[in-house]
Amino acid sequence: MIRYTLIKLFYLVLSLWVLASVTFLLMKAIPGDPFMSEKAVPPEIRARLMAQYGLDKPLYEQYFVYLGNLAKGDLGISMKMQDREVGQTIRDAFPFSLKLGIVSIIVSVVIGVSLGMIAALRHRKLLDSVSMVIAVLGVSVPSFVLASFFQYIFGVKLRWLHVVGLSGPLDYIMPTLALSALPIAFIARLTRSNMLEVLTADYIKTAKAKGLSRGAIIRRHVLRNGILPVVTYLGPLTANVVTGSFIIEQIFGIGGLGKIFVISISNRDYSLIMGITLFYGLILMCARFITDIAYGLIDPRITLVSRKEKTA
Repeated sequence: MIRYTLIKLFYLVLSLWVLASVTFLLMKAIPGDPFMSEKAVPPEIRARLMAQYGLDKPLYEQYFVYLGNLAKGDLGISMKMQDREVGQTIRDAFPFSLKLGIVSIIVSVVIGVSLGMIAALRHRKLLDSVSMVIAVLGVSVPSFVLASFFQYIFGVKLRWLHVVGLSGPLDYIMPTLALSALPIAFIARLTRSNMLEVLTADYIKTAKAKGLSRGAIIRRHVLRNGILPVVTYLGPLTANVVTGSFIIEQIFGIGGLGKIFVISISNRDYSLIMGITLFYGLILMCARFITDIAYGLIDPRITLVSRKEKTA
């Protein structure tokens, strides 16, 4: 297990380096510079700005300076926000995105697994049909459409919730539901199909023959083996919630990192774009890393199979 963890950690660092390099090259490949949108900037001031941010140096020198700063944890200074460090901007805005993301992931897993279990245990009955209808709606309707619908119904018509901002716990309801709809639907269908397969397995029939109660069989055998694919999906789920939060934060006026990222793109703020991209990439890679390790702990056959493949 230690060797398996070290290999995954190596690939995490390698992927992070690739992401940093690709992001840097893409930013440099974009025509123009961050100061083209400024009105009537004299050539001498523009040259001074280019020198201040190191944009007048050769590309290879900028690249190695960028990697050196990353190694020290320095993401640079924003080119549009005066004297504002990228790291400080991320630290100020990320808590809003983090709270929304954590709540959305918890809601997605709890509701999705519950719907999937109900559908599997009540196969071809009314509850199964209702659960799958909810899952189909979650997959079919985009999150921004749900967000607008929730705002209109619960914010404008019924006036139960605030349309924008996160001033209290109740304000998390609409953005969380809009952000969690797709993951809930996917997890529900994934749990249902896998649990139906587990329920027909030979070892379940053996457990029934031994006289185990239905509740004991579900707790000891069906639930653990049925949620293994859900553990695998936690990495992509994090990616879905993080990328989806860009739109949701804009719609609900949440001052999170997603909203700042959209603004930085429109402002051509290279330092902020690269910093937030790298930060989000690190989160997704860490989520994937933790998922792989958790999956290996839940199902030790993964590490055993990998060892047999190497020795074969």
